[in-house]
Amino acid sequence: MKFTKHLFTAAVLAAMGTAAHADILTVVNGGATFTGSGALTFSADLLGALDTGKIAATGYGAATPSILKDTDGFYTSIQVSAPMATLSLDTDTLEVVGVGTKGGLTLTAPVVKSVSSGGSLTVTDIKADLTSKTIFATIIGANGVGTVSNFALWNFSTITGTTAYAGPGNYVNDISGLSLTTDGFTKFSQALGLLSLGKAAMNGITDYGTIHSTLNTTLDLGTPAIPEPSTYALMGLGLVGVAFAARCKSA
Repeated sequence: MKFTKHLFTAAVLAAMGTAAHADILTVVNGGATFTGSGALTFSADLLGALDTGKIAATGYGAATPSILKDTDGFYTSIQVSAPMATLSLDTDTLEVVGVGTKGGLTLTAPVVKSVSSGGSLTVTDIKADLTSKTIFATIIGANGVGTVSNFALWNFSTITGTTAYAGPGNYVNDISGLSLTTDGFTKFSQALGLLSLGKAAMNGITDYGTIHSTLNTTLDLGTPAIPEPSTYALMGLGLVGVAFAARCKSA
C-alpha cells in the first residue's frame, strides 16, 4: 500500500500508528513538510570522457548546474544541484528508503571522428532507492532512445550518514561509488551516438561520481509502531488455528 500526500494529515498519522505490517509512506514536498537538495558531482574519470567527446553539459529543469573549465577548455568540475521532491519512509522502522529530486542535466555530443556521430542525453528527476542501492532517473535521449521513466541508470556501493528518521531536524547523506548499469551503458552510448573511441572512454570509467543530499524537515512522525496486545492475541489465535487444522488433516 502506498500513500502520496502533499501534507501530512491526522488520518495518515493514525494509519501509521495502527499498521500491522510495513508500508512505504511517500511524502511529496509541498514546502510545508521538508526542504532539501541532492547534488551530483561528476568524477574525474567522467569529466575526462566528456572531454574526449567534446560533450557539452547544461542544466535541465529545476536543477542548478555548476560547470567549470580550465583555460584550455577542459572540464575541472561539474556539479548539478536539484531540489528534493519526494521522501519515502518505512512506516514500521521510520527508515528512509528513497529520495527523489526534480531537474537534471543535458549532455550534447557533436560529431567527432571515431568518437561520436552526434546526439544528446538528458538525465532528470533522479530517485535514489536506498534498499536496492540503485539510482533511477527519467532519461530523454536522441538516436531513437526517446523518453524512459524510472530507468535504472546507476548502482552505488556506499551511503554514509544516518538513514533513520528521528524527527524534525537536518539530515546529511553521501552516496558514492556510482557505476553505470549494463542497460545504462547501452542507452548512454546510443543517445550520444558513441563510436569506438567514445565507448572505450566510457568503458574506462569505474566511478561516475557522488551524490550529496541535505534534508531539513519539520515532520514529527513519532516512534515506530508497536503492535497492540490484541494484535499478539490474534496472531496467537491464528497459530492455534493452523496447528489445529494440521492436526485434523493428519488424523
